[in-house]
Amino acid sequence: MWRGRMIEQGKRLVLRNVAAPAAFALLLLALLVGGVLHLATDGSDAAAVRRQTHLVGVALQQEYADLRKDQEASTNWDDAVLRVRQQPLDMEWLDQNLGVWFHDYYKHDETYLLDAADRPVYAMRDGRRVVPGAFAGAARQAAPLLRDLRGRLARGETPPEGAAELTLGAIDFSVVRGRPAILSVKPIVSETGEIAQVPGREFLHISVRYLDGSFLADLSATYGVEQASFAWQPGAEASVPIRSRAGAVIGYLNWHPFRPGGEVEERMIPVLLVALLLVGVALIWLLMRLLRGRLELEASRAQAQHLAFHDPLTALPNRALFDDRLDHALAGARHERSAALILLDLDRFKNVNDTLGHLAGDALINEFGERLRALVGRQDTVSRLGGDEFAILLPDAADRDEVRRLCARILSAAHRPFNVLGSEAYVGVSVGVVFAPDAGTDRTELLRKADIALYRAKDEGRDCYRIFAAEMDATVRLRGTVEEDLRRALDGEGELSVHYQPQLSGAGREIVGVEALLRWTHPARGPISPDQFIPIAETTGLIARLGEWVMREACTASLRWPQLIVSVNLSPVQFRTRGFARRLVEIVRETGAECRQIQLEVTEGILLDDDELVRATLADLRAAGFTIALDDFGTGYSSLGYLRKFEVDKIKIDRSFVQALGQTVDSAAIVAAVLALGRAMGLTVTAEGVETAEQRRLLEAAGCTEMQGFLFARPMPADEIDALLEGGAASVAA
Repeated sequence: MWRGRMIEQGKRLVLRNVAAPAAFALLLLALLVGGVLHLATDGSDAAAVRRQTHLVGVALQQEYADLRKDQEASTNWDDAVLRVRQQPLDMEWLDQNLGVWFHDYYKHDETYLLDAADRPVYAMRDGRRVVPGAFAGAARQAAPLLRDLRGRLARGETPPEGAAELTLGAIDFSVVRGRPAILSVKPIVSETGEIAQVPGREFLHISVRYLDGSFLADLSATYGVEQASFAWQPGAEASVPIRSRAGAVIGYLNWHPFRPGGEVEERMIPVLLVALLLVGVALIWLLMRLLRGRLELEASRAQAQHLAFHDPLTALPNRALFDDRLDHALAGARHERSAALILLDLDRFKNVNDTLGHLAGDALINEFGERLRALVGRQDTVSRLGGDEFAILLPDAADRDEVRRLCARILSAAHRPFNVLGSEAYVGVSVGVVFAPDAGTDRTELLRKADIALYRAKDEGRDCYRIFAAEMDATVRLRGTVEEDLRRALDGEGELSVHYQPQLSGAGREIVGVEALLRWTHPARGPISPDQFIPIAETTGLIARLGEWVMREACTASLRWPQLIVSVNLSPVQFRTRGFARRLVEIVRETGAECRQIQLEVTEGILLDDDELVRATLADLRAAGFTIALDDFGTGYSSLGYLRKFEVDKIKIDRSFVQALGQTVDSAAIVAAVLALGRAMGLTVTAEGVETAEQRRLLEAAGCTEMQGFLFARPMPADEIDALLEGGAASVAA
């Protein structure tokens, strides 16, 4: 019995002195750990929800920005301007470039094409071409954007300096067909400015990207947002309002937020119950679980950070990260360090997309990014800015020769064939380079100057690199000044004039024709050479007005000299304008002249295009009665095939061969060959640039039928031609 009492007392003592305090301690520990855990998991959940809310906002703004960039890639394009004016419209081309392609490549849900009167002429929905009338479902929502954009275009507004976009546009969040969407409008404009367009009357391209369709899947795949949906009211768990430009809320993006803390807490509750008995194991297990939850949170945070600052296709830094690193490099450049910024643009890349498909284009972009990354050091940054545009930042570029060697290696890397989807593709690359602090330390200004160098490389034949120099910027500014002054000259009187240079028969010195040559006398700068202002007129679209003005002057002059042929030079840009032949005939009729008295001089560059528009325009001009002369013959890819195919009436031997007569054997041989070719084909042959009596003698001996040059007469005003004809019996004594 005693033994039993002792055992019972021992049990009570153990229960009172050990078990109860231990149980109380365990309970207190469990409550303490549980309370701390609950606070920690609630904070973790709140941080995760805030981060996902930020990511959803970033995704909306990124989609908003990408929609405009996607459109600009195909609407800021000369070929698009010409194609949308074509009648009838080439629907297959519109599918591939302005319609179905936008759905397949950029995931746009609807696209529409409106003419100058805002009438729909093309429509695409869900990757299929539909009747243009389908635009009615989006017309009301698009109307304010159309009015806004038409007004800005008519006023001649342009994107602000340094803007990411090259052309104006109008965009907004809206409700289309009862669905939330981003609605964007872009004008179809000439990339080069060489195609004349009436401001405010451009064709418009409209894209619709619904936010309750594939965008939600992309949101989940790219940013890890689960169970995303659109609703007219905010969700109970997490939501972001979608606001129009006017600030009105059109709906909400709701989703089920990722709550790592809640998951941890749910799993820990049964563990804490066990921990009352297994303190050591439970504590270790709790620590492991907490550590694991923290690692998952950090991994999620790192993934979101990477997605926000890297290109999803190539995994290269995107523009945001590149700009940040450039700012850091420029901060160093302000303290006597040298940095280099290189902009790259692939040449002939669109041809790869058009011939092999956009998957092949993506593969090529990815491979080119890998090649660039292999060429630079670990401290350097290679970035994809978008499309086929790349940038390289060299924060330490003290050795300028090494930068040049890097550019040469880049060109070489681009020349190697790309194996994409079982086919070989070939591209080139144009490269622009700028150094800091030589060209400044402001990021926007440095990017602008690198862009100037890049476009200088494109202007000088592409597939090369150019390093920015101050004169490039001066040239850009001068071009702008000359363009403005040329517009003023066209609108005024007295600055522009036409001089005429006589063309003489080879034997009798009789004047048989004159060549009309444009002259510009600037009120401040004096005479400006056509070699300076004609290229600017071609790139800005002024060449159409300028060419028509010269044509009208030449037609008026032809009425004074009915016995002469008046030659007018045609610019390749002017020549490729649709309706050009009809406009020339109208000018001839308006002035009362005759087409048979007007000779149009074209260069071999026009014939080299050998496209349907060139052939049709030449045929229309010849049918109207104009004669065609092939100017600068012998300097390009002179071909007997061109003469037969296009049936020109005259060929003009380039002055470079005439001026070399008597000095080089090959020039005399070329001149003799051209004269023989002209006689065989029954063509008139004119030798340009005759300046010496010896050149005239050699040409006469070779049988040249017409000559033109300073030896006989310089270009002169029409009044002096009158005096020459009246006083010299229609001849010039040389």
